[in-house]
Amino acid sequence: MKQSRILSFLFILLANFSISAQENTAINWIPFDQLDDSLHVKPKKVLVNFYADWCLYCKKMDRVAFKKSAIIQKINKEYYAVKMNAESKDTIVFDGAIFINKDQPTKRNSIHEIPLLLASRKNTPFSLPAIIFLDEEFKVRKRYFEYMSPKKLLSEL
Repeated sequence: MKQSRILSFLFILLANFSISAQENTAINWIPFDQLDDSLHVKPKKVLVNFYADWCLYCKKMDRVAFKKSAIIQKINKEYYAVKMNAESKDTIVFDGAIFINKDQPTKRNSIHEIPLLLASRKNTPFSLPAIIFLDEEFKVRKRYFEYMSPKKLLSEL
């Protein structure tokens, strides 16, 4: 009986250690439609990563920059991290407004309204990768439209 309690305790302890270790090995990305609720519960800075399946630099950031433990820990601790396919066809409700991909039936690589709203630049076409940093009040702090090396990303964080 005593041995079974000890084994149960060790199993629970090991399971908890395993879960907490896994939390620090990947960024806790949330979908854009979950961000609204998260911000209402606890205001926090936001990092938005807009990507597309065909974007090579987006994939490189996933493989390199977003795999570094210092970056993972900093993002998970201080930010809500949102990853969104810029070509998404989903209807997203955010702050009581509805956002869609207006050009989806007519354009092959049409861009969703949310990346167009947050990552557009005057007289410059939309480009990827697009990394947007927002403050606790959801105001854009900085925007990057390039591959960010781990060193550059960490310094910005």
